[in-house]
Amino acid sequence: MSSKSLPYSMKDVDYDNAKFRHRSFFKVITQTLFTSKVRRDCQSCSTGKFLALVLLFGLLYLMFTHTSPAHSATENEENLITKGGSRLGMFWRKPPRLPPRLPPEEKGSDSSFSHEHEKLNAPSNWISRQQSVKKAFIHAWSGYKRYAMGSDELMPLIQRGVDGLGGLGATIVDALDTAMIMGVDEAVSEAGSWIEAHLLDRITHKGQVNLFETTIRVMGGLLSAYHLSTHEEGINMTHTGPKPVIYLETARNLADRLLSAFTFSQTPIPFSDVVLRDSSAHAAPDGLSSTSEVSTLQLEFNYLSAVSGDPKYSIEAMKVLEHMKTLPKVEGLVPIYISPRTGEFSGENIRLGSRGDSYYEYLLKVWLQQGITRDSNLTYLYDMYQEAMKGVRHLLVQKSIPNGLVFVGELPFGSKGAFSPKMDHLVCFLPGVLALGATKGITKEKAMRDNLLNFEDLENLKLAEDLAKTCFEMYSVTSTGLAPEIAYFHTAVSWICLNNVLEAVIDELSVHVHHRIIKILFSLVQFCCCFLLVINYICSQNIYSVTFYWPCSRNCLLPNQG
Repeated sequence: MSSKSLPYSMKDVDYDNAKFRHRSFFKVITQTLFTSKVRRDCQSCSTGKFLALVLLFGLLYLMFTHTSPAHSATENEENLITKGGSRLGMFWRKPPRLPPRLPPEEKGSDSSFSHEHEKLNAPSNWISRQQSVKKAFIHAWSGYKRYAMGSDELMPLIQRGVDGLGGLGATIVDALDTAMIMGVDEAVSEAGSWIEAHLLDRITHKGQVNLFETTIRVMGGLLSAYHLSTHEEGINMTHTGPKPVIYLETARNLADRLLSAFTFSQTPIPFSDVVLRDSSAHAAPDGLSSTSEVSTLQLEFNYLSAVSGDPKYSIEAMKVLEHMKTLPKVEGLVPIYISPRTGEFSGENIRLGSRGDSYYEYLLKVWLQQGITRDSNLTYLYDMYQEAMKGVRHLLVQKSIPNGLVFVGELPFGSKGAFSPKMDHLVCFLPGVLALGATKGITKEKAMRDNLLNFEDLENLKLAEDLAKTCFEMYSVTSTGLAPEIAYFHTAVSWICLNNVLEAVIDELSVHVHHRIIKILFSLVQFCCCFLLVINYICSQNIYSVTFYWPCSRNCLLPNQG
């Protein structure tokens, strides 16, 4: 079956689903019998083998359908078939997986937040959680330092580092501000010393990097470290390591090279890839850039202009959003690809998951970045954000059946195509953004007390609370406590085609996860979503995020490897 016939986009799915979905022995046998290869092989089978196979299936039929010889076939035929099918289904299916059990100090919080709110908010609990997370960070840093210091990432199972992000020591730079906030002085000193000794040389001599990943991880990490180490805006932290100017100068050197992605493009849309050593840039092999990637650079480039006094960084980055303002949209929603060659959106796939997510996030955050004295010329960003959230509520939000979980689906073929009940785990960024947009960063109680919320703000807050609950359920229904990277929800009409096998969703509801999420493919831990759920807690006092750490700790930490 061609990918065009699928009810959802498979463009970014490059894995074999059979590797992730376990099949029972009986299912393997029955599926094998229907493959063309086995049919060819069976032509040479002996008569005895064929009769043995017929006998086997006859016995299975009797086992599942026979009840009593006294029963009349005319009166009970339908009942026998129903019971037989039910028994066959019980044999085929695996029982539902139970939700994970939380540690004693968190027990009960997953199903009774309203009753446990005061208990979970006790100062002693927060201090204990802080120490647990800090301990996990130190453990992860120790494993990285031991096996992969200087590499972009650690591969803990084989205990070595890999450079999947261009070889700029992404983990070191990305983790530095976290170490500063946690007060892990040893890690701050080690990371800062490495940056001072090695990073500038690597930036000068390395080859191709991705504009988006390098901006948010390396340049963003350097600027965060600079901000935290210069005691700006009342920050009171004392850190070891190089002088703050080292972070700023390194960030500027990197940004000057990344600017080639903008200047080499004939439109305001930057190329996706940059060659650092010669400050050149080019498009991806398919000629397209991700909508989310080109619109998720502005916070970093704006801040660099502010602290360096050079406006060129902000000017180039903001041209992207200014150009996007002029492009046609579907109720504020945009496709997930855009062409640097034409400056136009490509395709019709609309989703808030991968390649679309942070476009909506940065519309709000870039507007908020201006602070109290927001530039009146940037109000278009907040207008675009509000229009997009209206479009989300109108076109993408639905409820699952039968439990009524609110989720954000996709329009893989645009607004005129079929709705897909697929929700990426990445979409769990949205509750935090909605809460932040409604309250502008203060608590819901304070905003309501000061009469700062309009009707649309209240609608967005309600959607934020509903989506936060759904995201929590994505964790709570799995045996590991880790959310799937992709989930499919049961709606009124939901048929899913995976691996060319058409399955009626209603057949799977009672088997997979208690009528909530019907397909779990694999899990990639997305801590950015947890972070935005923390923002949702700050704004709306929902505490779903406090339970996410424990499953990650149980399933992701290795004894000595990080």
